[in-house]
Amino acid sequence: MRWWHGRLAASLAVLLAAALALGSPAPLRFAQDGRFKLALFADLHYGESAWTDWGPAQDDGSGRVMAAVLDAEKPDLVVYLGDLVTANNLPIPNATLYWDRVLSPTRRRGIPWATIFGNHDDMSFEWPPEWFSPAGIPPVHCPPSSTPASRCSFRGTPRMELITAEINRDSAGLSHSSVGPKELWPGVSNYVLQVLSREKVQDPALIMYFLDSGGGSYPEVISGAQVRWFQSQSQFLNPDGRIPELIFWHIPSTAYAKVAPKPKSKIRRPCVGSLNLEDVAPQEAEWGMMDALAKRPSVKVRL
Repeated sequence: MRWWHGRLAASLAVLLAAALALGSPAPLRFAQDGRFKLALFADLHYGESAWTDWGPAQDDGSGRVMAAVLDAEKPDLVVYLGDLVTANNLPIPNATLYWDRVLSPTRRRGIPWATIFGNHDDMSFEWPPEWFSPAGIPPVHCPPSSTPASRCSFRGTPRMELITAEINRDSAGLSHSSVGPKELWPGVSNYVLQVLSREKVQDPALIMYFLDSGGGSYPEVISGAQVRWFQSQSQFLNPDGRIPELIFWHIPSTAYAKVAPKPKSKIRRPCVGSLNLEDVAPQEAEWGMMDALAKRPSVKVRL
């Protein structure tokens, strides 16, 4: 398993050695034309309403959309920006089966990817009230188990199990996801990726930070410990802010709720989806992350 130890390897020799190891991801690098293309998929929610016809049909549609985007854009890296699955709708003991399905369009095309967690990915199962109506509980098909009583656990699959399964099943070395520092527990998907320059082969030309914004099994928040970790990493890797930086997390900050348009504003273009139907659901508290970003002009925030 790849554990984040707090410092990224600085030399190309170390990176290349890691790439040659079985299952290790190759270094990310800008192309000869100077481009590095990212594709972002968020809130795919595989497994939502899994006991209905609607839910599996939505999953099939999401797979087709991802395949079309990947074939048209041919990105250099796919970022899965949380809520890959709706674990609170999955009455099975192993949500990694759905997690693996989410990644499959990218894996089949040999495209590298990185994942972070959202608030639904490791939720415990929520019993639908309609299951207690006269119609009763619909047929629920759970994976075979050694004992019939344990076939449906309804417990949710913990973050650590999800990311461990992703990494262990990645025999092609395409997953750049990592288990973050233990001191940032219960957050898991806290790590850094570098994209190397096409000209100076040992130098990063882009730094990407990934943060677990919580939810599901613990509060929806970026902690003060994560803020200090980000400040330490960014100061070590990019002290003068010369290298462009991107930072990714799932749940919007409280600051975003203050500036986001209200549903009644009816923004029509270029935005699509449920922007006009839902209010922003921000983190439960702000512990300094936005202040830290405001002091780093190199960071471009993607929420």
